[in-house]
Amino acid sequence: MSAALSPLPAATADDTSRGAPAPAEVAALMREIGQRARAGARRLALAPAATKEAALKAAAETIRADAAAILAANAEDVARARTAGLTEALIDRLTLTPARLEATAAGVAEIATLPDPVGKVTESWERPNGLRLERVRTPLGVVGVIYESRPNVTADAGSLCLKAGNAVILRGGSDSFHSSRAIHAAMVKGLVSAGLPADAIQLVPTRDRAAVGEMLAGLDGNIDVIVPRGGKSLVARVQSEARVPVFAHLEGIVHVYVDKAADLDKALTVVRNAKLRRTSVCGAAETLLVDRAGAERFLAPLVTMLLDAGCEVRGDEATRKVDTRVKPAAEADWDTEYLDAVISVRVVDGLDAAIDHIETHGSHHTDAILTEDAAAAERFLAEVDSAIVVHNASTQFADGGEFGFGGEIGIATGRMHARGPVGAEQLTSFKYRVRGTGQTRP
Repeated sequence: MSAALSPLPAATADDTSRGAPAPAEVAALMREIGQRARAGARRLALAPAATKEAALKAAAETIRADAAAILAANAEDVARARTAGLTEALIDRLTLTPARLEATAAGVAEIATLPDPVGKVTESWERPNGLRLERVRTPLGVVGVIYESRPNVTADAGSLCLKAGNAVILRGGSDSFHSSRAIHAAMVKGLVSAGLPADAIQLVPTRDRAAVGEMLAGLDGNIDVIVPRGGKSLVARVQSEARVPVFAHLEGIVHVYVDKAADLDKALTVVRNAKLRRTSVCGAAETLLVDRAGAERFLAPLVTMLLDAGCEVRGDEATRKVDTRVKPAAEADWDTEYLDAVISVRVVDGLDAAIDHIETHGSHHTDAILTEDAAAAERFLAEVDSAIVVHNASTQFADGGEFGFGGEIGIATGRMHARGPVGAEQLTSFKYRVRGTGQTRP
C-alpha cells in the first residue's frame, strides 16, 4: 500500500472555519495525486483480469460492510444541504438510502463480473506481404472525473475505470463530500485486499475549487481524459478550460413524442414512468410532444394523468385548453432540464415537426417515440441525432446499468470516441499489434 498523501494544512473542507488552503498547497497536493495516479495506471494496465475482478468484488462487500458509516456520512451531507437551502431535486440526487446503497454495491459487483475489455482483439487481418495485424483494446491511462451531488458516482466511476485498467482521480461535489469520502474509503479497502494499489482510485481530499482548475490543466500531463458529470455550468467550465480531452455529459433535455399511431394505454404508462419514476435523473422526460393528428385521443388523458400524479404541466395554447390547471409555457421551457416534477407539453404537426423541435431544443441525450407505426419509428430512430433514441419504452432506461454495462461514468452526448452510457469498454482506447517474419518495405 502506498504511503499517505502529503498533508494539506487547511485541509479538507469539513473545517471551512480554518480558511481555504493556499493555492500553492493545493497545486502541490494535486501534482502528487497525479504522479501517484500515473504510477498506479502503469500497474493496473498489466493487472490480470482475475485480480481486477477480485478487487471489485471485495470493494462491493466492503461497501456493504461499511453501510452504517456511509449512511451516517450521507445523513450529515443531507443535513448540510437542507440548511444551505438546496432544492428537493438536488437533495434527492444526494440522498443515499439503504436500498440505494445496496444498489451501488450491487453495481460494483456486477462490473466485477463483466468481460474484461483490456486486451480484447476487436479486429485482425493479414496483408498480402504476410504481415498479421490486430487492433486490441488498451486502457486510456488516468481518468479525471469531476461530478456533483451524486455520491454513488464515486463507486460507479471508480469501478468502471478500474475494470478498464485505468487509474482514476475523483473530484466529487462539495455537497456530497462526506458521503464520497466514506464510499471511497470502502473501495480502497477492497482494492488493497486484492493486491492492487490504493492509488488506483484517488479522491481529491479538499473542497477547494482550485483543485478542479489543476485537474483541467492536466496535472503535468498525468491526466489523459476528463469526464464531467453535473449541471450545465460545470460542464461548460470543463469544456472551456480543459487542456485534455473531455467526455461531455451535457444536460438531459429529454423528449417523448406521442405519434398519432401510438397506443393510449402504453403511452400513459410510459410517459408516467419517463417523467415521474425519478424526476432527478438525467433520463427523466422534460418535454412531451403530441402529434396534432392524435391530440384529440391522447392530449387530455396524458395531461390529466400527469397533473393528477402531482406533476406541474406547462403547455402551449392547445395544451392549456384541455385542463385549467396547465400553466402557460414560456419559450425558455422548451430548453429547460427541470429535474423535478415539471414537464412542458407541446402539440406538433406530425413527425417532421417533432424531429425539428428535438433538433432545435434538445441536448442530444435521450429522446423517445411512442407509436405502433413501424415506419415512423424507424424514421425517428434514424433521424434523431441523440446519443440514445428509444421506441415504445421509457427514457429512464438511459442508464449504463440498464444497458448491461454494470454502471456508467456518465452519458456522453458528444460525437467523439464515446457516446451514450460510458461503461468500461468505452473507457479504453486501442493499439495495433503487427507481427511479421522479417518483412521490409520496398
